[in-house]
Amino acid sequence: MFVSERIEKIGVSPTMKVAAKAKEMKAEGLPIIDLSVGEPDFPTPQNIKDAAKRAIDDNQTGYTINSGTVQLRKAISEKFKKENNLEYGIDQIIVSSGAKQSLYNVIQTIINKDDEVIIPAPYWVSYPEMVSVAEGKSVVINTTEENRFLVTPEQLKAAITPKTKAFILCNPSNPTGNAYTKAELEAIAEIALENNFYIISDEIYEKMIYDDFKFVSFPSLNSELLKKTILVNGISKAYSMTGWRIGYTAGPKNVIDGMNKLQSHSTSNACSISQAAAIEALLGSQDEVERMRVEFEKRRNYLHKELSSIPEFSCVLPEGAFYLFPNVEKVFHHSTEILKVESSFDFAMFLLYEAKIAVVPGSAFGAEGFLRLSYATSMENLVEAVERIKTAVAKLRT
Repeated sequence: MFVSERIEKIGVSPTMKVAAKAKEMKAEGLPIIDLSVGEPDFPTPQNIKDAAKRAIDDNQTGYTINSGTVQLRKAISEKFKKENNLEYGIDQIIVSSGAKQSLYNVIQTIINKDDEVIIPAPYWVSYPEMVSVAEGKSVVINTTEENRFLVTPEQLKAAITPKTKAFILCNPSNPTGNAYTKAELEAIAEIALENNFYIISDEIYEKMIYDDFKFVSFPSLNSELLKKTILVNGISKAYSMTGWRIGYTAGPKNVIDGMNKLQSHSTSNACSISQAAAIEALLGSQDEVERMRVEFEKRRNYLHKELSSIPEFSCVLPEGAFYLFPNVEKVFHHSTEILKVESSFDFAMFLLYEAKIAVVPGSAFGAEGFLRLSYATSMENLVEAVERIKTAVAKLRT
């Protein structure tokens, strides 16, 4: 039997494909340095692990409420109030098995067949695929390096049609790391309120912010935005808890109720032990979060400086996340004796086989001509990676 048409239309996540190939080569004994993954390399903080152990010892191992334990949703509500100046009742919050599932559930809940979802490119690889599965239509806005890969008000206005249902805002951005100032967000908010569509605000990297940049949660700008914003966040990036699989969504009660119904027929509740750990993550000491942030900033500064010194690269300095997104178009139409580089995919494969460096081609994010490099790895690995990249690029000839 054939699979459904909606599944035929989507592909496997390109970032996962690159990571899988890198792991395969590493298993063969090759000295791969993986700069492809969006995963902190730090251990989960000890206080969070201890909370999980206590939950196991206390036999918190059964099903929880579908939308997440009352205690965790209260902790999330408290986090929003304390850190983002946002008021959400626990009936406006749902916990899911990772922020990716949160986003998937949001789109399945609000998007009808042929509804349009505006997505700025470069975009996280799964956004368009999620819209496709919901039988919606992705309307992609191509942002520019000159504008720090941020959508302008003029671009947003031009993309709106009577079928526009939602706009996906990833702030700070995956894959670029760039973030919006308060004034830039206010311009988007004004357009959204005038045109009456949802804003799906993906804020998973909110704590990965550098150079005294001030992060602003989108719905905190205006009380009216609480009615139109669906805010997605989680514990994976800030607390180095990717494998614990806890994401959460806050928004209008009717949307959260819809997500709750959908989730009740798919995964049901997120892992009970992970939920207990998430409470400690949100309400416990934040010292390790700051330590990780400071280390990420050092790595960003080093890698940006070194990549910018390569004549064939140009690289915007991002305000957040843990990625750099250099422009590598100048290596196109260059070659070695056995390979010609004509695309970002070609160049990514060249670096994988020639330099044993795993990166993700910009084409995976809707931005040909770029690469995404993650600096969520040790400084030792970054120093070695830079030397290998410089050596490999020097081998390319016109």
